[in-house]
Amino acid sequence: MNRTGALAVASLGLLGLGVVARGRWPDSAPALDCEPSAVRMVDGVAVCGDGAAPSASQRLALGQKLDLNSVSEDDLARVPGVGPSLARRLTQARDAQGRFASWEEVAAIPGVGAARLETLQATTELR
Repeated sequence: MNRTGALAVASLGLLGLGVVARGRWPDSAPALDCEPSAVRMVDGVAVCGDGAAPSASQRLALGQKLDLNSVSEDDLARVPGVGPSLARRLTQARDAQGRFASWEEVAAIPGVGAARLETLQATTELR
């Protein structure tokens, strides 16, 4: 077999491996068999059962939402697209008026435009 043939065989082999890998990974099944509220952290690893509750940053990494009505200013500032100044305005407004009852109240805060409101709705919830 010449060099071109060997390269063709190697390329087809890699293509076949890619097709098999694509079909098997990533698996759509959840990694943990418990409700998101039952996820705990043990030595930096998410587990079901005993352990410490995940921090705000860990909750975001796990795909869980933060409670906008109770999250701290520092943790809210870590949400992508929020930053320290908007986090300060949001927590000050929350402290002054009480809990946010609707997303319209959040949208009324200076600096919360359509894009940031969408980000907040994707990463936080109003409980």
